[in-house]
Amino acid sequence: MGTRDLFLVGIDVDSMGGSQRVLHTLAQGFAERGHRVDLIGIRPSPEPHTFVADPGYRHTTLYAEPPAPPWRAESFAERLNPARVRAARSERRERDLARERLARRFAAAREGLVLIGSPWAAVWLEAVDRPHLRGIGQYHESFLQACRSENLRLILRHYPELEKSVFLSEPDAAEFRRMRLPNATVMPNPLPFTPGEPAPLDTRRVGAVGRLEEVKRLDRLLEAFAGATGGTGGTGGTGGGESGGSPGPAGGDGWELHFFGDGPLEPELRARAERLGVAGRVRFRGSVRDMAAAYRELSVVALTSEREGRPMALAEASASGVPCVSFDLSGGVRELVVDGRTGTLVPPGDTAAFTGALRALMTDGALRERYGRAAREHVAPLRLPAVLDRWEALFEEIDR
Repeated sequence: MGTRDLFLVGIDVDSMGGSQRVLHTLAQGFAERGHRVDLIGIRPSPEPHTFVADPGYRHTTLYAEPPAPPWRAESFAERLNPARVRAARSERRERDLARERLARRFAAAREGLVLIGSPWAAVWLEAVDRPHLRGIGQYHESFLQACRSENLRLILRHYPELEKSVFLSEPDAAEFRRMRLPNATVMPNPLPFTPGEPAPLDTRRVGAVGRLEEVKRLDRLLEAFAGATGGTGGTGGTGGGESGGSPGPAGGDGWELHFFGDGPLEPELRARAERLGVAGRVRFRGSVRDMAAAYRELSVVALTSEREGRPMALAEASASGVPCVSFDLSGGVRELVVDGRTGTLVPPGDTAAFTGALRALMTDGALRERYGRAAREHVAPLRLPAVLDRWEALFEEIDR
């Protein structure tokens, strides 16, 4: 396989998020295989995060400042306000300069590939000349999520012109093919770390990984945890003693819920935990740099989101040998968690069913161990070398 010029382009590649982590992981992996890699953010992050301490790739941002808050004129006179007119002209000049800088970077490269990180990045890149570079469009969410936003229209408008459009699961790719997107294929996200020894699963800790924001519906998780541990809220019941492992206190005694991630809902979640009578069992851990070590602290990982594509938290937990309980939100979720074999899936939004599933894992050590072993084996193909092999096979297919 030859060395290539690879450009990975996203709107914001430095905020703390799953898609950003994937771009940095791929950039470093490609660079370590000898490719010349540029990771390019169109806009800088308002809260940048360092994903790779010693990157082997070039990393730049085209705009100098994060985007201004959205603004819409309330009247014709306001639209003609001199200050607003000057600001709009300045924004257009900055956009044109950013596109010129990227066009020069593209022109200096040999024949290569541009991996476009989102439909909105594809829109922005439409005006940038790159006749000698082939394009691959990525989408990091599910088909259902695309249907609920502007993304579906943008994908169907811009991605057919690219060599390939890559989606995270076969069910999602199949839906896009049904929408007459002819170049749709599957490329899973890689694990961002090499799994070490499996988690011991004896810590009596349930974990949730992700930003503390509305879409994650962590209020539901608090309700379920309270119900599973006998708090004042949820759907009640403490269950029996733990089976199949070392004897311990009955039901949810000694169990804690750990949130890994920052976000605007932390005060609200703290207040809800207090109302549910579980505040003493809930820990807010913030952003953690070594997530591989964090997963080893956990005995169960829980996901109660409103919507997800192929959430990395489920893949990372499984790689660490931690069983998961999740709402059945998408084909990507079902590919990562095989219900009854590697974890438990329950109907979306059914907090009572989630409470029961969580309680079952909390009170049955043998079940956790069986699911954890199977989960670790199930996601082994997502280790970085295996995913990079799939990317390079895709590059070869495009070359042919």
